[in-house]
Amino acid sequence: MTASIVIVSHSKDIAQGVYSLLQEVAREVDIQFVGGTEDGGIGTSFDRVQEVVDATRNDVVLAFYDLGSAKMNLEMVADFSDKEIRIFDVAFVEGAYTAGALLQAGASLDDVVAQVEELRVSK
Repeated sequence: MTASIVIVSHSKDIAQGVYSLLQEVAREVDIQFVGGTEDGGIGTSFDRVQEVVDATRNDVVLAFYDLGSAKMNLEMVADFSDKEIRIFDVAFVEGAYTAGALLQAGASLDDVVAQVEELRVSK
C-alpha cells in the first residue's frame, strides 16, 4: 500500500519550499501542499486543507504541518474524510522529507511510519 503526502503551512512560501525540497528526492510520490489563507495571508483554512487532501491519489495520507491551527484543520478534515489521514507531530521539514524519501525508495508504509515517528517532537 502506498501513501500520499500532504504538507500544510501557515505560509504559502514555506509550503511551496518544502514541496520543492521533497521533489528532489521523491519525484514519484504523490505530494500535495497548501499554505496561507484564501486571500494570500498567513494562516490556514479548513476548506483549502480539505481540497488538497481530496486531491491526493491514495487512500492513505501522511500529513505534516507547521503550527497548531494547521494541525487542527487537518484533524477536522480527517473527521470528514474517507481517507486514512495520519497526522505527524514531528519536525515539519525533516518528517516530510523522511517520509518522501522512504516512500520513493519503496519502503513499506509501516517502515515509513516507524522512521517518521522517531522524529516526534515532545513538549
